Amino acid sequence: MSTTSTTTPGRRLRLPSFGTQILIGLVAGVLLGWIALEIGTGAEEEPNALTTTLDTIGSVFIGLLRAIVPPLVFLAIITSIANLRGIANAARLAAQTLVWFAITALVSVLIAIGLGLALQPGSNAGVDASQAEAPGRQGSWLGFLEGIVPANFLGLEINAGVQTAADGAVEGVSASPGFNVLQIIVVALVVGIAALKVGEKADPFLSVSASVLAVVQKVLWWVIRLAPIGTVGLIGNAIATYGWSSIASLGTFVLAIYIGLALVLLVVYPVVLKSHGLSVSRYFRGAWPAIQLAFVSRSSIGTLPLTQRVTERNLGVPRAYSSFAVPLGATTKMDGCAAIYPAISAIFVAQFFGLSLGITDYLLIVFVSVVGSAATAGMTGATVMLTLTLSTVGLPLEGVGLLLAVDPILDMGRTAVNVAGQALVPTVVAHREGILDRAQYDAADAEDLFRDDEDRGGADSADGSAPDPASDAGDRRGGDDHGRRDEDRSVLVH
Repeated sequence: MSTTSTTTPGRRLRLPSFGTQILIGLVAGVLLGWIALEIGTGAEEEPNALTTTLDTIGSVFIGLLRAIVPPLVFLAIITSIANLRGIANAARLAAQTLVWFAITALVSVLIAIGLGLALQPGSNAGVDASQAEAPGRQGSWLGFLEGIVPANFLGLEINAGVQTAADGAVEGVSASPGFNVLQIIVVALVVGIAALKVGEKADPFLSVSASVLAVVQKVLWWVIRLAPIGTVGLIGNAIATYGWSSIASLGTFVLAIYIGLALVLLVVYPVVLKSHGLSVSRYFRGAWPAIQLAFVSRSSIGTLPLTQRVTERNLGVPRAYSSFAVPLGATTKMDGCAAIYPAISAIFVAQFFGLSLGITDYLLIVFVSVVGSAATAGMTGATVMLTLTLSTVGLPLEGVGLLLAVDPILDMGRTAVNVAGQALVPTVVAHREGILDRAQYDAADAEDLFRDDEDRGGADSADGSAPDPASDAGDRRGGDDHGRRDEDRSVLVH
């Protein structure tokens, strides 16, 4: 007599969508940050335990993201150059990418100048002139040219600092590793082009690069899954550390910046999408996870892995192109930091010090915003771009010190707009060149970010065929395929 098992398989816990998880983390971070702000600091102004915990969580998450960026960018660009061999219009893709970077930057800076003249943020500022102080780090055209040349093979560097006492005695020395993304891009481009020139002898190298890239991407997505937790720490620490009181004295300036950012994000970008026949709602639905993470992390470089993922997975841009365009955009495409912010800030500084700007000065601001963003590539924050603008126009660099109190608050919105533009341009260019996967774009869903990772336990495709190890390297063909997926790639069911 045989027995039949009637065991019911356990139901798998279904988590909210990735975007919803980040939103939950954002709300939790605001709440915990408010609690930490209410607790206050200790007797010697040291942060309380909750603030320290939030800071640690956020710092660890950003540290993990930054650690994966150098190998990701290096390998992705080499692999993308190899894949671009199959795209007949590769040079035109690169040229159109740069042109659209410039077009959106031009429109953004014109909006910023208009807002600066209309709202007069520097005329009624409540800040004290004694706060004017030149920053220690400044941008320059010569520094940009020097920064392009790699200091070593991978553009890695060590940032050292010396702590001194009031009497000048050395109390300690600290050192931390860093990297220059622009230098990594330059090195990867040279290596990738050299591999193509070598020909068949470089095939093993390219195969190994693709395999290592697949491993790096797997590690990366383990890190990305921690983003909701990282969001709690990042936004909570920002509120606990800076609060919102500093907005009052610079209210008009902050308002002008955020109005400009909103116009670019919610008007300019939708107009660009609609003019190309692309759904605005689908774009924001697909890119929203990266925009959210950019807002709380305040780092285009830290968000780069997720930006590239949503550009490919949600917006339908071929990986062979996106792995080149998105890293390039993360260092040179900054409508928030390089257009809106420095333009309005320059007008603020001129108004605050009672200096008049002529048409030539405004043309210089436009020039720096459209061309000069590359001069800040690999550098942290928008301060370098602001000093480059002020020095080019001839305004006092001490004006930077007036704005530092609200910089963290502004940096959230600036970075979100930066990342939105970094996903927008590759999408538009891919559409113009006929290689955008419209079916994937029109079905944009944040859940697609992880779906094939979850399903790749057995069959990797809808018909149950075995997965192709090389498919994860991201080969999307252009030309006659018009952006269709390779048959050996995972098929997402929408």
